[in-house]
Amino acid sequence: MKAGYLTRSKWSVFLFVLSLLVYGIGLSSSLTERIYSGAFYTLSSVVQRFISALVPFALGDFLYLLLILFIIRSLFLFYKKIARKTLKRADRINIPLQVINFTLILYLLFKILWGLNYSRPSIALKLGISNEKYTTAELVQLGDLFINKLNNLQRIKKTRYTLLELESKAKDGYDKMKKVNPFFNYDVPAVKAVLNSWVITKIGIEGYYNPLSGEANINMRLPAVALPFVTCHEIAHQLGIGREDEANLIGYLVAINSNDQNFQYSAAYAMLKSILFEIRLKSPDDYAILYKKINAVTLGDFTQDRAFWMKYNNQMFNYLDVAFDRFLKLNNQRKGTDSYQDIVIWLYNIHKKELKKL
Repeated sequence: MKAGYLTRSKWSVFLFVLSLLVYGIGLSSSLTERIYSGAFYTLSSVVQRFISALVPFALGDFLYLLLILFIIRSLFLFYKKIARKTLKRADRINIPLQVINFTLILYLLFKILWGLNYSRPSIALKLGISNEKYTTAELVQLGDLFINKLNNLQRIKKTRYTLLELESKAKDGYDKMKKVNPFFNYDVPAVKAVLNSWVITKIGIEGYYNPLSGEANINMRLPAVALPFVTCHEIAHQLGIGREDEANLIGYLVAINSNDQNFQYSAAYAMLKSILFEIRLKSPDDYAILYKKINAVTLGDFTQDRAFWMKYNNQMFNYLDVAFDRFLKLNNQRKGTDSYQDIVIWLYNIHKKELKKL
């Protein structure tokens, strides 16, 4: 009994010290980039994807299920001890230690497998993209530019790609961008469909990265127009991009420069929604004028989008949005979900020269 207690105590101390060390590394963006994101993670993520690619289903979702079942079983056994009054005096120390150790292990797994990427320097700076702010007039010009892009692309034959096609075409897009910047190197693809798309859609999720398996999980229930951009976005997380706004940036650059016009349309469509949201806040009159310039096909996609989310979404999304906002702030994104709109600043700086020609 005493030996078991000492073993758990030593484990607690070891795990706590290791957690402090990992936390300390995360306090320095340059140190994180040098020893983690730019070194350890580049190897470990490929190994994860190689293992995950061996199975046809979402391995990470299965691991999450096992984790949930383990927690439920542990709670049941604890309740059983209380109900039968077989809880020993030593359990009052051992059980809290087990909970602490389990929590620290989960923290370390998350941070070491992927979470430290939240602390890396801004990828926008690494790519040489400025953070220069725009005026409202320039924002409206940006909206005009993207509407023109979509109006020129709306004649393409819309295709609903399979998961394998999405993975293959997204990989081609990353390979093309790799010629411009080695950051876009994407070896051993592992793109999987979520196991329960109905639940995922119900809570408003388009896709997610799974740190346990290194997989990019895609909600294949989404409208076809969203899937190419969402795939490129989730692959960005696989490359060590933690922040959502930066994953949007990488996903946009890959999809808009793809040789596939469905990917180009998906990227421009996703970005126009962010731009129009900003314009609607800053200048409702300009928003109304721009909206009239959008082609009928894209307006139809907007309508389908809204109908899709109205069909599946419910009040739970509002609660999850608040929870996710807090999660982002805990991971060095002080603006919370407002940080998504940083993408509009980067889009402005990427296309600044084009705006001057309008």
